Amino acid sequence: MSSEITKSIQFLCDEKNLDFDVVMDALQTALGAAYRKDFGNKQQNIQVIFDPETGDMKVWDEKEVVEDISEEELEKDQEELIRRREEARLANRELSEEEMNDLVRFNPKTQIMLTEAKTHNKKAKLGEILKIDLEVPGEFGRMAAQTAKQVIIQKLREAERSGVFEDFKKQEGMITQGVVQRRDRTGGFLIDLGKITGILPPQEMVARERYNLGAKMKFYIVSVASGNRGPEIILSRKDNRMVQSVFEQEIPEIASGEVVVKGIARDPGNRAKVAVFTADDSIDPIGSCIGQRGSRITTIIDELGGEKIDVIAYSDDAQDYIKKALSPAKVHTVELKEAEKEAVAHVASDQFSLAIGRGGQNVRLAAELTGWKIKVVDEGGEQTLSSEDGEVLV
Repeated sequence: MSSEITKSIQFLCDEKNLDFDVVMDALQTALGAAYRKDFGNKQQNIQVIFDPETGDMKVWDEKEVVEDISEEELEKDQEELIRRREEARLANRELSEEEMNDLVRFNPKTQIMLTEAKTHNKKAKLGEILKIDLEVPGEFGRMAAQTAKQVIIQKLREAERSGVFEDFKKQEGMITQGVVQRRDRTGGFLIDLGKITGILPPQEMVARERYNLGAKMKFYIVSVASGNRGPEIILSRKDNRMVQSVFEQEIPEIASGEVVVKGIARDPGNRAKVAVFTADDSIDPIGSCIGQRGSRITTIIDELGGEKIDVIAYSDDAQDYIKKALSPAKVHTVELKEAEKEAVAHVASDQFSLAIGRGGQNVRLAAELTGWKIKVVDEGGEQTLSSEDGEVLV
């Protein structure tokens, strides 16, 4: 039957979503700090094993056995180390490990000289780890208990941060849901992700979107890094990869790899063009993305805040690909200038405005998607527009 201590530890594990061993490690570290405070000294490398069932604890001082070093030699090399560190500091740099290799160094907290080691164990040898058993004279005092409390709180906080970091690191490059918390000093927003707060920088925001406090939204996890205050999670609503992730979430054929997204061009918040391809003749790649009665694409549009989506079939034939990329306009012919990687698309007069789109948006996205500079020409010869300058020439 579990003791009250074991039950308390398990309750803490469940509450903080931590492993039992992690909490036990924090508890044993805290007990070591408390022992050092009341019964030990700073030169001891205290290790503790605690049995939560019985409440018993075993304490020892753990040290590596090293060669005997004279006090004169230690003092002389210590002075030399201080001199070298000062020189490095004046040169505005850190002293490297290689620059200290020729000096004798001894850490009394983690090392013990051979002669002294043999007073504890006559069979002690160089390089071995010596465990010197210690007694627990009595109960810990108030200050030691306070020290233990601070240590365990710090250790558990570090463990929580580490767990959250690992959890979100696995989600890097994926979509997550969060709640808009508040605006920060940079003009971006802090997003509540449940266990932690993410950052939506101004450059990752969609200009036309409104980020109302308390609103639930989906975000693309751009990066997860470990900072001084814990995990730093950078989010985006603007990244092209967000469109890719939403398609993978909502379209099983893309998630399985049967249909592949070959390219994405995006004017965030307004319109995106997505090129899809499949090697399986039995699958309609566009139909898979649209869904029955547009159910799938409607869900995707909602996820992207109303952004319009053009799904087109990818083609290895550049002329065919450019024609499709300029949809919904119907293109009669496409001339390719291979050297300049420029294409001239000829359209009827009634298709010209559709081909260029509002403010030249359609032709710009088509150019971004295909990787070709595109010039749209009215077959009547009256108007021309280039994807590069966006200006209609009459």
